[in-house]
Amino acid sequence: MKILILPDPAAAVARCVEIIAQTLNEKPQAVLGLATGGTMEPVYARLVERARAGEIALDRMTSFNLDEYVGLPPEHSQSYHSYMRDRLFGPLGLDPSRTHLPRGDAPDPAAEAARFDAAIAQAGGIDLQLLGIGGNGHIGFNEPSSSLASPTRVKTLTLATREANARFFGPEETVPRFAITMGIATILRSRHAVLLATGTKKATAVAAMAEGPLSARCPASALQLHPRATIVLDADAAADLELRQYYETVHPQGQEVALG
Repeated sequence: MKILILPDPAAAVARCVEIIAQTLNEKPQAVLGLATGGTMEPVYARLVERARAGEIALDRMTSFNLDEYVGLPPEHSQSYHSYMRDRLFGPLGLDPSRTHLPRGDAPDPAAEAARFDAAIAQAGGIDLQLLGIGGNGHIGFNEPSSSLASPTRVKTLTLATREANARFFGPEETVPRFAITMGIATILRSRHAVLLATGTKKATAVAAMAEGPLSARCPASALQLHPRATIVLDADAAADLELRQYYETVHPQGQEVALG
């Protein structure tokens, strides 16, 4: 696990975008696994800026999003279909046939989850999986107690997760109780996993993920098993790391250091 610590959220976002851009420049037809949530909004804004400036191209990539709420149709304002259309797919005019999310309104959510997992495999697997982390250590919607060998499936959301996401819904709306999410095994099959975390509210979960035991109590700790996991943090999210000095020695200012 590579730990990159940047001084502030803007620098962490820029470093995350740099990693994504490098992947696209090396392989324009890359398969990207995409995430949603407040942490990702500046990432997509920066990707749009760089694409419009001609620095990167996303028109040949294929994407698969981590999750979607069960019961929400793609047109719902709080669906992750809408989130991605508003923040990345729409502004860049990306071909909808190359952008994939689970259908939250599918008549059989379990069958939809299996279909989505098969579609990822058929596309050749994910080259770069973008991740955030919940305050309870979840990745995607793999809540604590999730099997570390889980495929894409339907998960019941914890009260803490629903309360954290309530800010995205109107006062008269109820946060869905279930979601279709890529499983931990699906995430671990990606060729490169990149997790971005910023702010003090994520510090405890980040420490449990990187330095705690491998445990279903902190689903993100499964990334310790990933052969190529890059964790991009700002100083606040890194605050509880016991080995922080070592990480900053290996990657000063979150950058690579040449051997020799």
